[in-house]
Amino acid sequence: MSKRLLLGCLGLWILTTGFSVHKFYVAIFQVDHNATKKRIEITARVFADDLNTALDKKYKTRHHLASDQETEADIADMKKYFAAHLRLTIGGQPKTLQFKSKALDGNVYVCYFSIPDVPKATPMEVENTVFTELFEDQQNMMHFQYNSTKQTIVLTGDNSKGMLK
Repeated sequence: MSKRLLLGCLGLWILTTGFSVHKFYVAIFQVDHNATKKRIEITARVFADDLNTALDKKYKTRHHLASDQETEADIADMKKYFAAHLRLTIGGQPKTLQFKSKALDGNVYVCYFSIPDVPKATPMEVENTVFTELFEDQQNMMHFQYNSTKQTIVLTGDNSKGMLK
């Protein structure tokens, strides 16, 4: 009897640990310097369910982004969330994100921001803590294009800041 119990427990352990699904937590940000228009243009691509969860937790109310129940209050909270969790300092000066628009691409919420009056993009310090309060293994991939240069950095909860020179 104890042998059956041991084999049953072992089988259950293998099924619950060996075949578990691990969700991948990644958000992608494209940051471009438009030298002609002297501005920074930012595209944020995040999963809509993760964004709603982050807003629910931060603002203690239910959010419905990317659904037919989306409200102006949901969008206002989304803008505040990104302003608090995505910060850029250019030439030693903190900059303010200006929300431009949003779109839905499948289950990905795409947000467009800009920062005006940026004739030169470097040096640029970026801090990105988007979703790091939710997911221990969150990765924020930052793709930069400036001065005919491309650079990518990956920011996490443990390493949320990066510098472009």
